Amino acid sequence: MTRKINIFDTTLRDGEQSPGASMNTEEKLVIAQQLLRMNVDVIEAGFPISSPGDFRSVQEIGRLAGDDAVVVGLTRAVDKDIDRAAEALKTAKRPRIHTGLGVSPQHLQEKLRITEDECIERAIHCVKYAKKYVDDVEFYAEDAGRADQKFLERVIQAAVDAGATVVNIPDTTGYQMPDDFGARIKGLCDNVRGIENVTISVHTHNDLGMATALALAGVKNGATQIECTINGLGERAGNTALEEVVMAIKMHGDELDAHTGIVTQELTRASHLVSRITGMNVQANKAIVGSNAFAHSSGIHQDGVLKARDTYEILDPADVGAAGSEIILSARSGHAALKHRLAELGYTFPDNEFDEIYQRFLEIADQKKEVYDEDLESM
Repeated sequence: MTRKINIFDTTLRDGEQSPGASMNTEEKLVIAQQLLRMNVDVIEAGFPISSPGDFRSVQEIGRLAGDDAVVVGLTRAVDKDIDRAAEALKTAKRPRIHTGLGVSPQHLQEKLRITEDECIERAIHCVKYAKKYVDDVEFYAEDAGRADQKFLERVIQAAVDAGATVVNIPDTTGYQMPDDFGARIKGLCDNVRGIENVTISVHTHNDLGMATALALAGVKNGATQIECTINGLGERAGNTALEEVVMAIKMHGDELDAHTGIVTQELTRASHLVSRITGMNVQANKAIVGSNAFAHSSGIHQDGVLKARDTYEILDPADVGAAGSEIILSARSGHAALKHRLAELGYTFPDNEFDEIYQRFLEIADQKKEVYDEDLESM
């Protein structure tokens, strides 16, 4: 049996940090219901100290989730943040406090202005302080992707020794190459005592377009939790897209020694819901859930798909809740696609007449980007 990879959804926290994607509590509850239908393992519901709205969102999602998912409140490594998160999480049956601080030279020297030893002290304190409230404490080492590896191992060792149940290794700026990030996770597995008893989480960003590859490299090297968002929402270029890592694991589970418990048939519904609520449109060629993900315009591709879907589709659209493959008629479409669509409309022609029909079709197609059913009817 392959390893179970927990899916930690942060659409309602990190995803909401996309400019223009702010959500109120009622909207967050609607999305949380969909996340539960998808069987997400962990829902990061908000940052309770940041606003009354986030505090209420964490409270209400805690009530909603019951035993079905862990509910998380984010904090800085600050006592008052942790106090506020603990208060918000009182409604949750499976609460988790997610606390931590930056560990890269950029964060230590320029943002926090503390030494490495002071960082270790803060890490130990915030984990122990959170453990007074909940048993499940996740420690994040922000900007771990740019941290010194030996120092990162020291920080994670301190967090594990202090009682962290999950350690989150974020490539906060999407900086690393996948192989290097994988080696970073393996280094932690090899050198941190007791890490085999905690969950290793990866939280990767898409600044260089590699968030999914980074997350999968983490899994391949020992991580058992991925932090991600619907449609890849998130700061700057966004987070790892939930739908991408889930389907990649489904397709390459044996190679990765991994599986998830996600109900993949709900992915398209979730994508449309988040897009509608946030007003953030999904690009047409977005993997898995884009409107063109299962659409074919090239005549060569159309001919292949009509003969056998898997000639050009590695995924069955039904597996992600999509309506099905779509043949787009354009000037690049061939005879096979046109015959197929005309037959669906109830028209068939002998081969010796079809060339004339096809030439008439091309005249229309040259004038339009896409030829629709009404164009065929009028033709």
